Amino acid sequence: MPKFVFAYHGGGMPETEEEGAKLMAAWGAWMQKHEKDFLDPGNPVGMSKTVTATGVEDNGGSNPLSGYALVNAADMDAAISIAKGCPITESGGTVEVVEAINI
Repeated sequence: MPKFVFAYHGGGMPETEEEGAKLMAAWGAWMQKHEKDFLDPGNPVGMSKTVTATGVEDNGGSNPLSGYALVNAADMDAAISIAKGCPITESGGTVEVVEAINI
């Protein structure tokens, strides 16, 4: 079965403890709903470094990564269907879905 990377971009930090609990519950419910599909539920990530031919920059490029997950899905449409329910989209973030090509 094909594997897909969910690359999370953006999203806001909760302003209150109550908002944080609500957000964590939403992530938990979404991941539990698709538990059989997640190979690695992933994690948020810290500030990245961008390596170029001319050096290293202290940023995440033009669209910094905020987290990731690895998912099994039958095809791109199935992976997109899973990603559409991701809570990050409710806080202004996006999910980039890309197939991991097995070579």
